[in-house]
Amino acid sequence: MSRFKLVTTIALAGTIALLTSSVYAKERTKGRGAPGIPVIYVTSQDMYYDTLLLGDLPYNETSNFQKLEPGLGPSGVQTEFGPGDTEYYGGRWWVDANENGYMDEEDVYFLCPLLGPGRSEI
Repeated sequence: MSRFKLVTTIALAGTIALLTSSVYAKERTKGRGAPGIPVIYVTSQDMYYDTLLLGDLPYNETSNFQKLEPGLGPSGVQTEFGPGDTEYYGGRWWVDANENGYMDEEDVYFLCPLLGPGRSEI
């Protein structure tokens, strides 16, 4: 893994955790929804899902990854599809690290499944 990808992956994981836990720590005390558990907003469902980062994935020159957009949405991280949607890839994400609009070997790929059930509030 290149140094750029490693730094980007670490930064992404930290960003997901920080954006989704520190503001809501008082409301979430243990288990799912606890502080430090990242939350991803699914736009097509208007739902929030807890998640956990399981690890990096290699770029395999296929389109079987779903775009994850940090810095967007009510939780700070959003995607278009979630569990139950045909277009959901089971938590196989890509982040457009070089911001060129398409998947390539310079982007970040990782496994981070959404944990159901979703909820309507963070």
